[in-house]
Amino acid sequence: MKEKLTRSQERVLHLLQHHDHAVSAQDLHSELRNSEKSVGLATVYRSLETLKLQGLIKALTLPNGETVYSVTRADRHHLNCLNCGKSLPIDSCPIHDLGNQLAKKHSFQIYYHTLEFFGMCSQCQEESQ
Repeated sequence: MKEKLTRSQERVLHLLQHHDHAVSAQDLHSELRNSEKSVGLATVYRSLETLKLQGLIKALTLPNGETVYSVTRADRHHLNCLNCGKSLPIDSCPIHDLGNQLAKKHSFQIYYHTLEFFGMCSQCQEESQ
């Protein structure tokens, strides 16, 4: 069972839910600082870590070392650009049957899954040439 979120964790999660792309902790901190819901940068990082451990968000580390965060939605599948952090949804799922087989074989109750591919989007490919 997931723990109840603190006010800061709820603010960070709410902000991430309103982004259609992955966002850095620094960007989240700036947005919160510019609102009436200011929290410290360390609190933002702690909130992100808790949300990640609860499976509510995912983290992607870009080649420049920056980590960006986005909301994890149940049974979502994405192509993730390692350069810009863009995450493109995949509509079909090739692994639902595999999940059902694994759940049965290991007596494991699966709540959701994610399928992530990592590479470079077409725009970043064009810019790198």
